[in-house]
Amino acid sequence: METVDLYLHNAEQVVTCASGAPRRGPTMAEAAVIENGAVAVSAGRIVAVGTTDDLQGRFAPRRTIDCRGRSVCPGFVDAHTHTVFGGDRAAEFELRIKGASYLEIMAAGGGIVSTVRYTRAASMSELESAACKRLDEMLALGTTTVEIKTGYGLSVSDELKMLQVIERLDQNHPCDIVPTFLGAHAVPPEFDGDSEAYTRCVIDKILPEVADWYKTSRFAERGVSMYIDVFCEDHAFDLNQSRRVLEAGIESGFRAKMHVDQFNDFGGVATALELDAASVDHLDVTGPEAIASLAQSDTIAVLLPAVNFNLGLTNYADARTMMDSGAVVALATDLNPGSAPCPSMPAVMAIACRYQRFTPAEALHASTINGACAIGQGDETGSIEAGKRADILILSEGDYRHIPYFFGSNPVHTVIKNGQVLDP
Repeated sequence: METVDLYLHNAEQVVTCASGAPRRGPTMAEAAVIENGAVAVSAGRIVAVGTTDDLQGRFAPRRTIDCRGRSVCPGFVDAHTHTVFGGDRAAEFELRIKGASYLEIMAAGGGIVSTVRYTRAASMSELESAACKRLDEMLALGTTTVEIKTGYGLSVSDELKMLQVIERLDQNHPCDIVPTFLGAHAVPPEFDGDSEAYTRCVIDKILPEVADWYKTSRFAERGVSMYIDVFCEDHAFDLNQSRRVLEAGIESGFRAKMHVDQFNDFGGVATALELDAASVDHLDVTGPEAIASLAQSDTIAVLLPAVNFNLGLTNYADARTMMDSGAVVALATDLNPGSAPCPSMPAVMAIACRYQRFTPAEALHASTINGACAIGQGDETGSIEAGKRADILILSEGDYRHIPYFFGSNPVHTVIKNGQVLDP
């Protein structure tokens, strides 16, 4: 009999989300449910998964959890966040209620640039403390792996400060973190709206320093990929500037991501596919031709419905067409202080089911295995399979569909991260 650290059994459902690749097409809707399921864990890894009858008697566990009346699923993977930032933008929230648009606020010097000022003024310890509290809340809501972008520094010293905070969080917080350099997020005030001059600064000055930092970081040491992203939009960066930034990042060894089609379609999807981008994110105004191209690629569409909900917009990304066409679709919070002050993947799933016609199974796959693949973690997490990290959620209800069905509360009863039971 094999000794293991943890044994979960009698679960009404174990939803594995198991897949040798990202879920797409009809497989998005296949829930992969094991009834009366069980999972064995040792040394932070999943050893076995199956029915309780199949696994019973095979293991001598140091700790056993009876999951009767509850379901089990993988930890959520939040593949697009801006978790590290200073200050807040509650005043802008009120302005939007009164009728100001997101782009109007940006054009008037608010929005991202407002957060840049707060972030530059904050110390590393202040940024880390605030971000740690956000990660604590995300973890309690079931998120076990998080992508975190820079982009609120927009200078060599402040972008490096953000990266150092992200590295500290990865070292000190239970969540696993994947870093993304988003130096081309907005044009900082000292460039007085000259996006071309700032583009050259990102390529010639900031990016080389970031590349050197990464080489000696704990992420490189652990084999965690670094990504480079750009915000291709009005009052940000045009298509030519975006391409140049991403090409420079690729030359530095980073994988491309791209904010595209949030408010305007400038052809960003085609550019991203040419650059073999890991993901294209937002896609709220992406048209049929770009969706068809996306469906023929391995680039993942990361959709961010909490943004639309928070901004009071109705033009959600056409997820139904994307999934039916065979595109790989993931969901993420876009946690940030302006357009998406939302730490909750269950809330994102609930919005996606109601406004984008995801089924619960599709929403779960988009929030686990597909999110993991969008940030290079598909071989490590995002599903309950032997050999993967034991990032597991015990849900409060016996049916996983309750995650998006009930909304406004936390559906997670217990979080297991790297095989460790995080008792409330």
